[in-house]
Amino acid sequence: MLKEFKAFAVKGNVVDLAVAVIIGGAFGKIVTSLVNDLIMPFISIIIGGISFSDLKFVITPASGTVAEVAIKYGSFIQTVFDFLIIAFSIFMFIKLISSFKKKEPKAEPEPVKPSKEEVLLTEIRDLLKEKQL
Repeated sequence: MLKEFKAFAVKGNVVDLAVAVIIGGAFGKIVTSLVNDLIMPFISIIIGGISFSDLKFVITPASGTVAEVAIKYGSFIQTVFDFLIIAFSIFMFIKLISSFKKKEPKAEPEPVKPSKEEVLLTEIRDLLKEKQL
């Protein structure tokens, strides 16, 4: 069982997946910082200085020791915005990587060989033609 696990874990696909997950996590942090620290301040200026994370619908205001109950739709908008930028960034990155790959020439498909029946019928036809001449 240990040998089977070692063979599975050392396969190229598993190692590639592990590397992709680690790089994806780091890439996600970079894009989150890009959104939160560079893009969102400009959007906040455009929409009048409002931060998305502060947008909420208060159901029950805080009173004494009871905490406020609110629907934080601004946080949801921020998360959706982060996702869209991450998805677009990954799309552009994959498109860039794909452009660097060597274009392999497409192999010409082999012509379809006639079936045994077709070969036999062709021979019969040719023999009939010879007899008519």
